[in-house]
Amino acid sequence: MITLTHVSKIFPGGESGVHAVQDVSLHIAPGEIFGIIGYSGAGKSTLVRCINLLERPTQGTVTVDGRELTSLSEKELRQERRKIGMIFQQFNLMTARTVAQNVAFPLKDSGLSKEETAAKVTQLLELVGLPDKAGSYPAQLSGGQKQRVAIARALASDPKVLLCDEATSALDPQTTASILRLIRDINRRTGITVVVITHEMAVVKEICHRVAVMEKGRVVETGDVFSLFSAPKEPVTRSFVSTTSNLSKAEEFIAEGAPLVALSPGQVIARLTFARGNVGEAAISQLSRQFGVDANIIFANVDILEGTPLGGLVVIFSGERVGEAIAWLSEKNVVVEVLKRG
Repeated sequence: MITLTHVSKIFPGGESGVHAVQDVSLHIAPGEIFGIIGYSGAGKSTLVRCINLLERPTQGTVTVDGRELTSLSEKELRQERRKIGMIFQQFNLMTARTVAQNVAFPLKDSGLSKEETAAKVTQLLELVGLPDKAGSYPAQLSGGQKQRVAIARALASDPKVLLCDEATSALDPQTTASILRLIRDINRRTGITVVVITHEMAVVKEICHRVAVMEKGRVVETGDVFSLFSAPKEPVTRSFVSTTSNLSKAEEFIAEGAPLVALSPGQVIARLTFARGNVGEAAISQLSRQFGVDANIIFANVDILEGTPLGGLVVIFSGERVGEAIAWLSEKNVVVEVLKRG
């Protein structure tokens, strides 16, 4: 549905300009929820604006639904943009217009009659769960309701792609969860392709199928969400993954010399990651019986990613055969990271 080929965007500034996006190539499949994650300044918002050419790439091509947007005239581009809806962090609603008028705005040149437009607005407001707010004004709505109106407006022209630029960053956690459920439900019901721009790995974990990680204008890692959470390769990806789990606290405690992680001679602190085939196994109890090793679990975490459990533990192992026990875990495809030895 979306193909970016060697896309770069350079803004004026300094001797050689500001390289906001550098040589990015991505393929996003039809019906996919694709996440683009990065810290502030990574270039992710500039990249998403290149998808609908709100920012024209300095170099490279952008193809959406078989049309190379970078080669179109302004008139042709305006037509193709109707296939691409967009929602923003700050909602961008027109304050002097009612909810219904905001949703109807993209339909003004659609050729629909007044009655057809009203029927479509009603349908869209039902889709986002606000059928009773048609006559309200944005100032009368909560942040979550405003974003639902923005989603309805973005869907008015029946787009094939929905771009979400930090769409939940201004919302509280409970409202964020409801908006993410709505986006996921719309994706399932309509088959629309969704691109989610975010700096929160929890958002990626909740709804995305695949994700690209950006750093300094470049895509440094891509993959399905499960793979990136279970085996992140790049330091920036590992940093993001750690924000969604309490397992990283073990390293903080070790650095601080906390009593919880104080070790006696022969003890080992290890972080264990259980993926796909081995999550359901009673590995720790088997290990304890087989090798006579005690296992004190000090942190634990289980995520469900696309219906598949991903588990993690931080354990203090004690006993004479700890080395054999750790080797046995590795043979069972449990990822073992030794954090500290006594």
